[in-house]
Amino acid sequence: MEYLIYANDKNLRQLAGNCLLETDPLKKYEFIKEIEYVQKNTIFKIICDQHIFIDENLVPGRPSKPVLVRPLDVKKRAMHTIEGRATAIHALAHIEFNAINLALDAVWRFPGMPESYYLEWLKVAYEEAKHFFLLNQHLNTLGYNYGDFPAHDSLWEMVEKTKDNILARMALVPRTMEARGLDAVPLIRARFLQVKDFEMVKILDIILHDEIGHVEIGNKWFNFLCSSLNLDPIHTYSNLAKQYKAPTLRGPFNMEARKKAGFTDDELIELTTIMAANS
Repeated sequence: MEYLIYANDKNLRQLAGNCLLETDPLKKYEFIKEIEYVQKNTIFKIICDQHIFIDENLVPGRPSKPVLVRPLDVKKRAMHTIEGRATAIHALAHIEFNAINLALDAVWRFPGMPESYYLEWLKVAYEEAKHFFLLNQHLNTLGYNYGDFPAHDSLWEMVEKTKDNILARMALVPRTMEARGLDAVPLIRARFLQVKDFEMVKILDIILHDEIGHVEIGNKWFNFLCSSLNLDPIHTYSNLAKQYKAPTLRGPFNMEARKKAGFTDDELIELTTIMAANS
């Protein structure tokens, strides 16, 4: 339990910031497990209104590999080969590793939110770390490790863009970038099922189940902030998407998962209109 040295002030937001700085993926996973354990078994403070200071020159904490390239430069290989499956798993592991960091960033960066906000995003960080561990463990069985292939950084780029605006963060990271995963996972699952990688299918089922909850948390806090500021959620989302140049939404959409994740009927109707326009 080497990391408990960080817990002297028992401030969970400071712990999240310290964990964000950790560059080793497996140490980060162990650190998050400790935070989860200690949070449940120790009296901790969540100092909601205090600014937490960490060295932003070190954020996000991540290893020197994988090499980061443009999204179009990430090569896709045939799924019927071991290397092809490994590259697909590696891409997912990279998304999950970035998702750990974005959840931790949401905890330490933004003061003034209700206590439950911080607890929920710590739970997200723990589950994303679990996903990363499962994916990297499966990658190891194929003879590869996280960092062996190039990866892109579009998810973290949106985190960086929204670092000064919690409303934009909730709108454009969990509700946009991560919600795209709800649409993509069933398609990816079908590809792994086709090549009879049943262990990967099980992992993807876990990821989809948990990611619905993560997007739901993003929806909850986006709507909370809109209500607090007396803003219309749909118009506000549209304006923020344009302002921050969010990726254009494209179908097919996993309507069932998105509904479970808290998207309203009006929002689902808009997605239906997008699909019709793109068909």
